[in-house]
Amino acid sequence: MIGNFQLTLPNWALNELEQLPTHLPDVMDRMREVIRFARLNIEHETGGPFAAGVFEAESGRLVAIGVNRVVPSHCSSAHAEVMALSLAQKAIGDFDLGGKEHQAHQLVVNWRPCAMCYGAVIWSGVTSLVIAGSGPELEVITGFDEGPIHPDWQEELLKRNISVTDNVLKEEACVVFEEFRDSGVLVYNASH
Repeated sequence: MIGNFQLTLPNWALNELEQLPTHLPDVMDRMREVIRFARLNIEHETGGPFAAGVFEAESGRLVAIGVNRVVPSHCSSAHAEVMALSLAQKAIGDFDLGGKEHQAHQLVVNWRPCAMCYGAVIWSGVTSLVIAGSGPELEVITGFDEGPIHPDWQEELLKRNISVTDNVLKEEACVVFEEFRDSGVLVYNASH
């Protein structure tokens, strides 16, 4: 019987993190780095074409970046958002990234969160979500099943004081999904 598990970033990601500036004040720069990490995750064959970053919303201070680790970790919940949010919570020493004693935190993702990660966004405490896109392009290009999302998902986030910024570098994100598709790497959907 197994009594614990651990999720880790790949070594290349740790090396890349050391090269990043401590602050990325511009949302476009934050998204550029997230998309770059998604591309590197494909190139290094260390997971799917997804990355996410947690930043202090106002200052742009980088708190954590996560990449998808589902296949190499044998863990269906090792999505980029879960990785980034978990690493950020560990970094600040609190499960609530929106606690009054903390700066407001923003999650930047290279596409709209899937059904599981949508819940993780709600419970994380972030005050804003920035995404490259939210349409059908991801599923059409890659074949991933993102699960059922509430039709009013953005409004549901707003009810919980989480703002949403959509369509930030959408074309660049789609290019990474096309690169993933063209690589022939496994599209890991659960068996039904």
